[in-house]
Amino acid sequence: MNKYIYILAIATALPLFTACTKADSDLVAFAENNKLDTPNDTVNSVIGIVNKLQKIADRTILLGELRGELTALTEDATVELQALANFTAGVDNPYNNARDYYAIIQNCNYFLANADTALVKQGRRVFEKEYAVVKTYRAWTYLQLAINYGSVPFYTEPLLAEKDADPSLFPKYTVAQMADFFVNDLAPYVDTEYPDYGAIGSMDSRKFYLPVRVVLGDLCLWAGRYPEAAQYYHDFLTSQGNTYPTGSASASWDETFESIFDSYSSQFSVNNVENLASIPMETSEYDGTVSRLADVFISTTQNNYYYQATHSAAYDELSRRQQYTLVYSDPVTLLPDTVYASDTIHYESDLMRGDLRLFSIYSQRSVPTASTSQSSIRQTCSKYRLGNNDFLSYVTLYRLQHVYLCYAEALNRAGFPQAAFAVLKHGLWKDNIEKYISEQERSEAGDLLSFNQYVFLRENTQGVHSRGCGSADADSTYVIPQLSSKEDSILFVEDRICDEMALETAAEGYRFPDLMRIALHRNDATFLANKVASRNGAAKFDNDLFIRLSDRNNWFLPLE
Repeated sequence: MNKYIYILAIATALPLFTACTKADSDLVAFAENNKLDTPNDTVNSVIGIVNKLQKIADRTILLGELRGELTALTEDATVELQALANFTAGVDNPYNNARDYYAIIQNCNYFLANADTALVKQGRRVFEKEYAVVKTYRAWTYLQLAINYGSVPFYTEPLLAEKDADPSLFPKYTVAQMADFFVNDLAPYVDTEYPDYGAIGSMDSRKFYLPVRVVLGDLCLWAGRYPEAAQYYHDFLTSQGNTYPTGSASASWDETFESIFDSYSSQFSVNNVENLASIPMETSEYDGTVSRLADVFISTTQNNYYYQATHSAAYDELSRRQQYTLVYSDPVTLLPDTVYASDTIHYESDLMRGDLRLFSIYSQRSVPTASTSQSSIRQTCSKYRLGNNDFLSYVTLYRLQHVYLCYAEALNRAGFPQAAFAVLKHGLWKDNIEKYISEQERSEAGDLLSFNQYVFLRENTQGVHSRGCGSADADSTYVIPQLSSKEDSILFVEDRICDEMALETAAEGYRFPDLMRIALHRNDATFLANKVASRNGAAKFDNDLFIRLSDRNNWFLPLE
């Protein structure tokens, strides 16, 4: 444990990002005499890095969500959160602290430089699994840095002396440069198994390792290497013995449009198959870093029930614009019939109109209060589940449906819009692939559309749009229209993918990076600016915010 504790300490080497707390000679002596060469070092070192990841867990979600257009802050939101949402956060904002990212990177660099990769116990390399885990943590952390700050100092060796820690000594990497570097760095580890430390509290320890293939897919997608991105996502979803069909969870109307069946809101528990990777959090401040996300998105005793964020007008409008489609058996002819939800239905809530995922995610109720210090309006958000003491026990970084949508984004940009749209509308199983994707596109895509017909079935595979819009595959209005060029079709499908990312992953922290990435694909800053400036609804377009975000330099946090 002494080595593990010291690894946490040496994360203080960079004076720009953290304060130096050990003399240079002590750091060098430790590096020379304390190699990571016992099996216990593997567990302790990885747990030490996870401890550092806890520091940026909430921030990852908030930076990604509040700067997008799907979430609106309430009058009870802190000034720090308001500054994030308004793109006015300065270097003193507590959510703007690059030091915490570099603390993770420094720990990863130290581990990778000092782990005895030749050590063999019981026929396997002791550090092999953890080595891959740590490389993935480092790549992901650098990617987050570049997304949030634009261009950042880059180094891959541990810094053990203050004289070596001058930021001017290092090149600055953009997100594309970062992605290109780490694709090559991570590629050799795609088939390395995860370590298994058993359950950590109620969480399977394998859930806090980032999937190597998914991170590689993300890196390639940000770098504009679309066929490679699609291949990595595809191979993750279809890996033999560990496949991931979409599942059939949804929020849906019954045949009479009188009641809603909701299996969608149950998909966000820590050990659900859709939760691919999470950061475990402490459930007591005494034990360390706790998550405060619940205080932002839901009413808790900690915030006196005054939640700080809720669904925005832009999200409401997008959800209502969706067409809900129902297929049922006609009671007379017994033949399937397709009907569409209409305004003649009695909706108990406007959230029931259109896509039902919004209704599934957010709910509010009014309660009498015994104290004027407590809010009488109570909000719940099904994507955040309270643990002990009103704290979340985990913060999710990767969820299955977002991987499918990134796979669709990569397919589309690689030149396969029919296949990408099939991810949204139909689901990729054998019959649908053959029916809805042209022979030419199937031939050109090759094994990017290879899905085991005995694993990916009608029963467990659906279009992502069907999770909130009923039988999307029967919706005659949800189609790719006849357009003048393939490039136009790609842009049309990308717009649908962008909308689906909003409908499926609202409140999860993906939104601003998704908008940024698509805007970069298009080399069009106004794409992002227009979305974010519309967060209060089309009638309340924020022209000042639009102008600010039309300059991509204003997308990023200032680096201290």
